[in-house]
Order: sequence, then C-alpha cells, then structure tokens
Amino acid sequence: MADLRQQPSEHTHTLTPNVHRPRANVPLKCTIMKHFFLLLLILMSGALGVSAISFNDDVPPEELAENILNAMTDEEALAQVFMFGWKEWMTGPEPAITEWISRRALGGVKVFGWNTEDKQRPVNTERLASTIGGFQRLALRGRFNIPLLVATDQEGGPVRHVKGQTSKAPGAMAAGASGYPQDAYLSGYYIGRELAVLGINMNFAPTVDLFTNHDTMIGARSFGDDPVKAGLLGIAFAKGLEAAGVIPTAKHFPGHGDTPLDSHKFLPKINIDFDTLWERELVPYRMLAKEGVPAIMSGHLAFPKTEANETPASQSRWFLEDVLRGKTGFKGLIITDDLAMDGATMSAGSLSRAAKAAFLAGNNIVMMSQTPAMDEAIWVNLLRDMGTDKEFRSRVRESARRVLIVKLKYLKGEKAVPLIPNPERVREELPDAEGAKFFTDLAVRAVTLVKNERNVIPLKSSQTESLLFVGDTKEFFKLRDTAYAGASGYGDSTVSAGLMSRAAAAGTIVFYLNKDAGLDTLRAFRPLGKRIVVISALSPSRLERMDWVDAVIAVYSDTYESLAAGFSVMAGKLEARGSIPYKVK
Repeated sequence: MADLRQQPSEHTHTLTPNVHRPRANVPLKCTIMKHFFLLLLILMSGALGVSAISFNDDVPPEELAENILNAMTDEEALAQVFMFGWKEWMTGPEPAITEWISRRALGGVKVFGWNTEDKQRPVNTERLASTIGGFQRLALRGRFNIPLLVATDQEGGPVRHVKGQTSKAPGAMAAGASGYPQDAYLSGYYIGRELAVLGINMNFAPTVDLFTNHDTMIGARSFGDDPVKAGLLGIAFAKGLEAAGVIPTAKHFPGHGDTPLDSHKFLPKINIDFDTLWERELVPYRMLAKEGVPAIMSGHLAFPKTEANETPASQSRWFLEDVLRGKTGFKGLIITDDLAMDGATMSAGSLSRAAKAAFLAGNNIVMMSQTPAMDEAIWVNLLRDMGTDKEFRSRVRESARRVLIVKLKYLKGEKAVPLIPNPERVREELPDAEGAKFFTDLAVRAVTLVKNERNVIPLKSSQTESLLFVGDTKEFFKLRDTAYAGASGYGDSTVSAGLMSRAAAAGTIVFYLNKDAGLDTLRAFRPLGKRIVVISALSPSRLERMDWVDAVIAVYSDTYESLAAGFSVMAGKLEARGSIPYKVK
C-alpha cells in the first residue's frame, strides 16, 4: 500500500544551489535581492504553516520529537495533549471535532460506543473506518504531518465500544478462569487485529483492577483477585495488542477493584493504606512498568489513608510522579480517564481546573468524552496559563514530547496500524475468522461449575416437561431449542405476575443471569422452593449469598460462544474446566 502520510515535496531543496552560484554576469545587487526574497519566502512559509520538519523524517524518535517540539508553538503543543470523543450525527461526525483537527492539530480522538451504535440508524463499522480515515487525512495536512492517536475501549466481555462487525470476546475474567497467559495474549492479539483494520491504533486495555471487593462495579472486567496472576495476564494481553500494532493502556491506576462506587458518578474513596496498596493493587502496575507498557490510565479514585488524602489519583502528583514514575519506574504515557466524569470534576470545580490539575499532577493526555467548542474555557484558560505559569507550560510541553515519542514509535513503519483504513478490508476481515475460533476455545476453557447442589447438573433433556427457561435473549432460547426441545420458556426475566405463575408450575427453573436486575428475580423465586439452575454471564460472586440456588454455571460473558459452552456443561456434554479466579467469601 502506498504511504499515505504526507511527504515533503521532491522540489523542496531546488532553490538552494542557485543561491550560492550566481551567474558571473549578474550584478551583485541582483544577487543580494535574490537572497532577500529567498529569506522572505522562508519567513512567509513559516507563517503559512509550512515546516521543514516532518513527522516522516528519518530521525530517531527521541531526537525527532525534540526537533518537532522545539518548532511548535504553545498552541500546537497544547493541542497534542488533548484527546476528545465526538458526537455522531446522521450525516457524519459533528463539525466541532473536524475543526479541532484541521485548525488546531488535535492530538487524539476516542471512539465511544455511540460512534458505532445508535437507535436511529443501524451499526455501520465501515462508516467508522471511513470517519477515522477522514480524521487522519485532516491531521496529516498539519504543519508537521503528525497523525492522530485513535483510541477506544475494547476490553472484551462487558466493555466493547466498537460494535458492529467486531468480535464479542469473552473478556478478562474468562481469561482469569482459564488461567492460561496464552489466552490473555491471544485475546489482546485478535482484538488488536480487528482494531487495526479500522485504523484504531490505541486500546484502553487491559483492565488490571483486582477483584478485591466482590461488589465492585468492575466485575467480570477483572482478571481476578491475585495480584501476580492479574499482572501476568495483563502483560500477556498488552503484548498481544502490541503484536497487532496497537498501543495498550493499562487501567485504572492505582486500582478500581476495591469499591462498589462508579467514578462516572462519584469520587470513590478506598480506605486502604499505602502498604496494602503497594503489595496488592499496585503489583500489576509494577510488573507492567518493568515490561515497558507504553501507556497507563489514571483513575478518578481517592485513597484517604495515603499521602494523596482525598485528592483523586488522576490529580495527585504524589500518585503519578512519586509512586507511578518514581517508585515503579514507569516511563510511558499517563492518560486520564474521561475528565467529564464526576469523580474528576467534583473536587476541581470545573473541567478546565480539573484539566490543569491533571497536567500538573503528571498526566500527559487529558481525555474527554465530548468535543468542547473551539473557544470553551478548557482551551482559553489553559492556553492563557501557559503564558503566565512557567511550571504549567513546562508540564504541557514535556507531555507533548512524550506524546510525540509514542506516536513516532508506534504510528510509523511496516508494523504500524494503517493511518487510512481500507473499507474493503472491513467487509472482508471483520469479524476476524481466526479470532472467532480462538474466542470459542477460550469460552470452553473458561466455563466453571461453581455450585451443584442435589446433583442437578447434568440436567437431563428427558425432564423437559417440568423445565422452565427464563431469559431475555434470542440466543438463550435458540440453545434451549437445541438442547432441550419441548421445554417451556419465558422471554422476560423481570419479576411479573405472569413469570411467577409460570415459575410456580415448573419443577426446575433455568435462569440466564446477564444483568444485575436478574438478582431481584432470583430473590423472588426463593419462596417457591424450586430447583434453580443459573447460567451466569456476570461475575458469579453475586450469587454467593443465594443459598437457595442449586447450581451455578459461570460463563463470565454474554457472548453466544460462552452461553453455548454453559449449555453444554449443563447438558453433560462438556466438562467444566475453568476455575473461579478469586477467593470465595
């Protein structure tokens, strides 16, 4: 494929020989005038946005990053350390994002779920690839030809922001249940391979939050509660992404696993001391830093028993500079979680103040889920502060240097993700055929028989007249029809008079738990005294206190392959090989 990055014109240097070799019969005055006009032309070219320094220059990354930074204005440096999401309109991306890219040379964009799924139109993965290509074309026209970081959250399991034609991978807890680092590596690799087809060059994964609090909102996004095992699986996942050309980003530093609160709505306060944090939550980050992971996401989390007190870790210099960079030796990019989250803005008071605090604390990229208007406070105030606050200016420019180095290392060369994705590849290569086979194998290795009271499992198909299958997905009933033809079903898993009447008449209830609301339904079943089998797509820890449930088959995700593996175990056609990846309380 032809190199689509802008290259300097082949005529760039054709004027130079004539400057030094004036013809013998040309008066000295004419020669001086030529020098004058050439100098004027050079000065004008700088004013018009043309630079002799290019991202494509064949110079070592650290040296070229320094050269570009030295030639950058403060506005250009500040734009490089922003990463924005954008609203998707019926006609395409909102104008605000294209303005930021074309007029300010924005450093990065973030693909959210709403960019690939909308109630008003069908999912169109090819359109996303086309949009990303359009963004990169605008970026490559900039003064230094610097491409965009294009990021997303594609963890597998419950978090899959790029929908449409991409694979539904089982996720982190499934890899934790299988226990094989190779499963984590190939999960990262095949997810990365699909992202690369779309032109997405950065993934906010792996999630290495530990499953220390069983009510945590992280749930099945975690590899488990063992710090070393989570570190090994996180390293393997990150290496898999890198093998596909995608930049991995470990999250959510220092660790989101010991709180039930969601930092989108609150500032979680985790009451553990630093010694506990260092020997538990920070172990995966210590391991990843040693392995050279290129990026880490800082979380909006407070640890009152540490030196940071109640300051969010994403705005704490102690956490980011002293602990992450100093004590663990991390040398890559630090990126904030979405700055629009309440956990970030509650203490700062505004987006612009939260952004300044984040940069001063040591973050190198501020990420936001929306695109601000060109003249909003987050730009106006930070640019003004660069002119008046030397420390802040130094922080921003140092961050821009780090961003440039990562871009130069990952966005150039044969192994780099194509900057301009080819829509035909999207049609031909998504979902990834090899990846689909692997994700099926992982689903089989992960399925776990958590509980089997009264030897309910295997559940015989001869009992169909007394079975009631309760779920709310077509896949669940498709598998029911295959394994237990003739068994009755109820297609709404919320509590209702109709459901309770059917449940009272059944001998055994098979319930598909794929969302938290299903826990209320299981509680409603308790007085009926029926045999209950649960296929759980969530973390099975939510069922630990439900002693009236007879059997629990954990599949850890809602993919068809995981559900099919669960049915196979339930019918006795497959041995459950997975292990619960955390200590049962």
